[in-house]
Amino acid sequence: MSVTSTDENLPLGTAPILTDGDARDFFALLKPRVMSLVVFTALVGMLVAPGHINPVIGFIAILCIAIGGGASGALNMWYDADIDAVMGRTANRPIPAGRIDGSSALGFGLTLAAFSVVTLGLAANWLAAGLLAFTIFFYAVVYTIWLKRSTPQNIVIGGAAGALPPVIGWAAVTGDVTIESVVLFMIIFLWTPAHFWALALFKSGDYGKAGVPMMPNVVGEASTKRQMVVYAVLTAISGVMPAALGFASLAYGAVALLLGAGFVWYSVAVLRMPEGDERMIPAKKLFGFSLLYLAIIFAALLVDALVPQLLAMVA
Repeated sequence: MSVTSTDENLPLGTAPILTDGDARDFFALLKPRVMSLVVFTALVGMLVAPGHINPVIGFIAILCIAIGGGASGALNMWYDADIDAVMGRTANRPIPAGRIDGSSALGFGLTLAAFSVVTLGLAANWLAAGLLAFTIFFYAVVYTIWLKRSTPQNIVIGGAAGALPPVIGWAAVTGDVTIESVVLFMIIFLWTPAHFWALALFKSGDYGKAGVPMMPNVVGEASTKRQMVVYAVLTAISGVMPAALGFASLAYGAVALLLGAGFVWYSVAVLRMPEGDERMIPAKKLFGFSLLYLAIIFAALLVDALVPQLLAMVA
């Protein structure tokens, strides 16, 4: 497939225009829903990390991570404008809808990327800044430009970008990458395939029209569903590792164990889903539960870290 990133990728009948988007359109380029996950997991990484960070520096660090995540989203939308235009769930994004031109989105994304990395380096440390720069590069170049259109393993490998924010938050506090931060990375990294393949199952028509080689379109539903179970089991195991390694409590471990069992149960329901099922109810339920799983896992880690500190302050 020939790939370009100019305004020629706009839907037929939409004339290239100078940027006419308002603040809401530029905010949409940042993929705010994805950014909220980036901010939350980075914040948990920062607050779970041993040591102390000045609250002002911590706020600046989180802001920089959020801006860097938004920059990745803008660069992704710039490059993917052609395929966004033919997919129902993305056709109304600012670039394919003609509200913002590609060159403005590119400049916006690059500016935010440079600003976030430099500011994080100056405010916190250059390891955290380097990890943020790598995350932006990995998502915008390795995943978006290379993997997404070339291999059904796009989500598996590309998921590393979405899994790095808690490591960046940890590094902003400690100036280091440790086994604990790697475990936080692995929870998100292993969670990503089952989460996105559930979506790909009931949106396979969209991905097929766009020519994106998602796993169900390439290897078929049966193989995809089997792999989802494997990744769900690995996610469940990684979820209890903070307790097993001693940087989270047994109470957290019990919560993670129950959530992991639920994740596996939903994935098995998808495995049992009849081939060619058009309603895809089990896949939709797994997709919804996967979002809940990650939110509760990281919320539990946050509560687990903060409650002892609050009790110590009261005592």
